Amino acid sequence: MRTAYSVETVRAAERELMARLPEGALMQRAAAGLAAACAGLLRRARGGVYGARVVLLVGPGDNGGDALHAGARLARRGAGVTAVPMDPERMHPGGLAALRAAGGRVERDVPRRADLVLDGLLGIGGKGGLRPAAAALVERIPPGVPVVAVDLPSGVDADTGEVAGPAVTAEVTVTFGAYKPGLLIDPGASRAGAVHLVDIGLELPSPQVQALQHADVAGLLPEPTATSDKYRRGVVGIVAGSAQYPGAAVLAVAGALRGGAGAVRYVGPAAVRQAVLARYPETLIGPGRVQAWVVGPGLGEGRAGEVAELLAGDTAVLVDADGLRGLDPAALRARSAPTLLTPHAGEAAALLGVERKAVEAGRLDAVRTLAQRYGAAVLLKGSTTLVASGAQSTVRVNPTGTPWLATAGSGDVLSGLAGSLLAGGLSGADAGAVGAYLHGLAARRVGGPLLAHQVAEALPEAWRDTRHP
Repeated sequence: MRTAYSVETVRAAERELMARLPEGALMQRAAAGLAAACAGLLRRARGGVYGARVVLLVGPGDNGGDALHAGARLARRGAGVTAVPMDPERMHPGGLAALRAAGGRVERDVPRRADLVLDGLLGIGGKGGLRPAAAALVERIPPGVPVVAVDLPSGVDADTGEVAGPAVTAEVTVTFGAYKPGLLIDPGASRAGAVHLVDIGLELPSPQVQALQHADVAGLLPEPTATSDKYRRGVVGIVAGSAQYPGAAVLAVAGALRGGAGAVRYVGPAAVRQAVLARYPETLIGPGRVQAWVVGPGLGEGRAGEVAELLAGDTAVLVDADGLRGLDPAALRARSAPTLLTPHAGEAAALLGVERKAVEAGRLDAVRTLAQRYGAAVLLKGSTTLVASGAQSTVRVNPTGTPWLATAGSGDVLSGLAGSLLAGGLSGADAGAVGAYLHGLAARRVGGPLLAHQVAEALPEAWRDTRHP
């Protein structure tokens, strides 16, 4: 599992470690890891470090010091290293001395030719995007030259992934001690490129953000035993579809059938029932015993009463799409059974009473606020899917998926899948996180362009992938 920690948590751990180490030892550990990552990149790109032209964009703090010390190590291996400071009077003195002793030089402007650029301008303490002086240096990076961000792309908020102004876009980010939430959550994650973690020996508490991996998902997936029957494995009920959107019901059922539950029960209009049965004759039709409900996909107007009736019961409920309209926070907080809400950014904005752009710019804050306000697990769909629970402080970020999932019906498949996992006994947060992981993994297997039903069909293979990577 990848775990990410806030700036405050990381800095506290760094202070504790520095108190036990000789002065400068922690920066040398970071610089060694950074230089090794740069050397590997240069080796793949041009065969080695010797003769490479490396440019350091240097800020005034420890981030700049890390870049200078790493530059010194590369210079000792034969690279031509040039440091370009944001403020020449405020360069890290130890790093500057090391670079000069290794044969590196300092210039006021970015060279026109380079093989690699290190972004050591701001680091994890930066807020609000790049200031004009830093932005001017970034604008002068030669086109096509790979950029390695030192700890975090400058201009990205380390705690949230927000990008409030100009920011660096890196090919590789070398981060120290721990992942930061901004490296895993968009829009910051899309600026980070491939993220390489350097272990510098930090002792860290519980994380703020988690990203599941194959083994974590495999450990959560429900699995039948020799004594299982379809009811013990869980039955998921689907309340979805309408005359206008019959396909939503079909796709939700498709996802649910491949989510591990013992049976799928469909409740909806007669015309939609025929569409569901024509495609999936395994489906049970009509009211009956279920362990979880999925309500909302393609429901259309005027069916809020069905949503309210399900939420008034004591069965787990996943609410998506049209079912999310007009939810009462107090009613949801009063529920004793698990509740999972699965909005996209627009639906989340309506639930919060804010503009969509506010949700997209601050996804981490939005999903946490939703979970606390509604007392439910919340899966916020988007370029980075996040899952939060009012009962847990840690937010899960989904590492799988592809932009090809931005297609009609893919969310309906996800709802059915997560609802099936909910019926199989997973908590709301686990059902959301595992469902999003499998959904994204299946989409990767399909490739693109893809159709939503293809994602559902690839789910069994994605399921097996987690157990046999």
